[in-house]
Amino acid sequence: ATQVGEPLDSLAEAVYTTLSLSFLQPLGDFPSHPLLQVFFFIMPIIGIGLLATGLADFGVMLFNRRARSKEWEMAVASTFSDHTILVGLGHLGYRVVQNLHSMEESVVVIELNPSVDLIATVQSMNIPVLQDDATRQLALEAAGIRQARTIVLCSQNDSINLQIAVKARNLNPGIRVVIRIFDDDFAQSLQEQFGFTALSATSMAAPAFAAAAAGADVTRPITVEGQALSLGRICIGKTSRLRGLEVSATEQRYDVSVVLLKRAGEPDMHPSGERILAEGDTLAVLGNPQRISILVHDNQ
Repeated sequence: ATQVGEPLDSLAEAVYTTLSLSFLQPLGDFPSHPLLQVFFFIMPIIGIGLLATGLADFGVMLFNRRARSKEWEMAVASTFSDHTILVGLGHLGYRVVQNLHSMEESVVVIELNPSVDLIATVQSMNIPVLQDDATRQLALEAAGIRQARTIVLCSQNDSINLQIAVKARNLNPGIRVVIRIFDDDFAQSLQEQFGFTALSATSMAAPAFAAAAAGADVTRPITVEGQALSLGRICIGKTSRLRGLEVSATEQRYDVSVVLLKRAGEPDMHPSGERILAEGDTLAVLGNPQRISILVHDNQ
């Protein structure tokens, strides 16, 4: 404008005029110089084109899940707080995500090479999936590690899980770490030295398999202070060795806790230790699945 003899008062005014033209809001009189006239016509076209392109791209990212990029997933993850970060979207990781979603927990997933089917299923739950290496600090920060409540490490590599766990604790000292470990002794050491909740899927599943093989009706085990505990249901029959035993004697002999005794349709929660077991009684016992299996064997 200065070169053609129609200068503006300042650089700020020039920028403001350009932006106004871009959105069809011209200021001042129409210029007399041909170059400025062309400029006044071109800027609105450029502005409308850029605006339309931006809106189209945003609409695609918002409504088309397949077209969502890594940046979109990171943007969604950045809005989370007090959430759970899950690393490793394999078969175990997917099961964990399903359970967390059913409990209405907020989850962000990190997986370097996710299965196409799994990532589509998880994203259908409105759970962001970051395709990145969780050993990188930037990946953890993109998942909101500093605002997260818990990180669950489901990778099949113990050393990688431990590396991520230590890095996560450094970035967020208050975060709860749940780590999958195949070595039971190593898992116990991690719990004692670092305060991590270290779980071995095989050690948790093995007692349940043994109990099922023995014919015991038991629930999936939970881990309390490193011990697998299940709840089992037992019906006392005519040939049961439990007939005539007191509840307290049964608990001491089999190292279980009788939490319910049902007789003639009347349930008794935490029955007295002096009660005598009889044919037709139904017991609910809490204990190690292997101990419950022995109890079931003696009840046959």
